[in-house]
Amino acid sequence: MGEILDGRALADQLQIKLKEEVEQLPFSPKLVVILVGDDGASEIYVRNKKRAAEKVGIISVVENLPKETSEAELLALINRYNEDPETDGLIVQLPLPAHLNEEKIISAVDPAKDVDGFHPENAGLLLTGKNQLVPSTPLGIMTLLNHYGISVAGKIATVVGRSNIVGKPMAQLLLQNDATVIMTHSKTKNLAEMTKLADILIVAIGRGQFITADYVKEGAVVVDVGMNRNAEGKLVGDVDFKQVEPLASFITPVPKGVGPMTITSLLQQTVKAAKIRRGIS
Repeated sequence: MGEILDGRALADQLQIKLKEEVEQLPFSPKLVVILVGDDGASEIYVRNKKRAAEKVGIISVVENLPKETSEAELLALINRYNEDPETDGLIVQLPLPAHLNEEKIISAVDPAKDVDGFHPENAGLLLTGKNQLVPSTPLGIMTLLNHYGISVAGKIATVVGRSNIVGKPMAQLLLQNDATVIMTHSKTKNLAEMTKLADILIVAIGRGQFITADYVKEGAVVVDVGMNRNAEGKLVGDVDFKQVEPLASFITPVPKGVGPMTITSLLQQTVKAAKIRRGIS
C-alpha cells in the first residue's frame, strides 16, 4: 500500500509559515487574477486562490470579464496592472475564450509580476536553470516530494503530458534536481513501457483514471495532477487510484494532493515577486 502524499496537510503548514512571513513585511503583497468568461472549473479555482491569498494576508483582486471581452480590452487591463506599483502578482486565468490569442496575452504580463511563470522570459530562465518565477504546479510537486524525503537525483522520472503549464516545466525542475527524465505524450508509442521504467511517475493529461496498474512499476512514486469528473460526477485523477495504490511506494490522492500545493506555491511566488520588486532579500 502506497503512503499518501498529503498535499492538503503540507499546504496548511506552509500557509501558516507564509502568513507569518507576510506579517513581517512593511507592506501587503497584492495578487490580481483576471478571469475572462464563465468556465466553471476556472471560477472554482480562482475562488480558491482568492480565499487562500486572503488567509495568508495577501490582498486579492479578481477581475471578472465577460466572455466577449476583446483582445484590446484585455491587453489594456493587463497593462494597467503592469504599471500599478502596488500589484506584485498578475495572473490571466487559462483557458481563455477561443477568440483571444493565449500566447499574446501571456506575453503581455510583466515578467516580474508573472507569478504563474508562463511568460516566455520566465520559461527561458527555467530552461537555462536561472529560474526566478516558475509554474506553480511543478513547483508544488517538488516541494511535496522534498517534504516526504523523496530525492529525484539519479532516479528515472517519467512525465506523462507535455503542456507548457505542467509537463514541460516539470521536466526542467526534475532535470535541475538531477533526475533522468523521460517525456511522454499523446504520440508516444508503447507508453506503458516508458511509464514502467519510472521510479517517479508524474501524470498530467486530463484523462480520468487513464493510468492503471499496467502502467506502473512496483515501488514507484506516483504523482497525479489530473482533475476530472467521472460518469457519476465524482472528482478523479488521471491515475486509477484503487488499482495503482497497492503498487506505489508513495501516491498523491485526488483531491487533496497536488491541487492545494499548486495554490500554496502561487502564494509563495507572489510574496517572492513582491520582495524581489522591492529589493528585499
